[in-house]
Amino acid sequence: KKYESLTKRRGKKRAIVAIARMILTAIYQMLSTGEEWNPSDLYKIDMPEALIEKQKAKAIKQALKLLEREGLYPPPKEPLAS
Repeated sequence: KKYESLTKRRGKKRAIVAIARMILTAIYQMLSTGEEWNPSDLYKIDMPEALIEKQKAKAIKQALKLLEREGLYPPPKEPLAS
């Protein structure tokens, strides 16, 4: 997804260079700190569309619950005084 968004804005060559730079920066950080590669973090970067939609739906549901708890949703039915 990052490549596609960069391609739209900058072009293919610049997008490739930008992604390569990101990868090299990540590798340098891993080598300099001694951190190991953690494949469990990969899903955050390249998530399937179905999972993204599921997370969005869950976030909306949680937001509506919060608004209901605070008494802000559904909006009051009484007319506003002018």
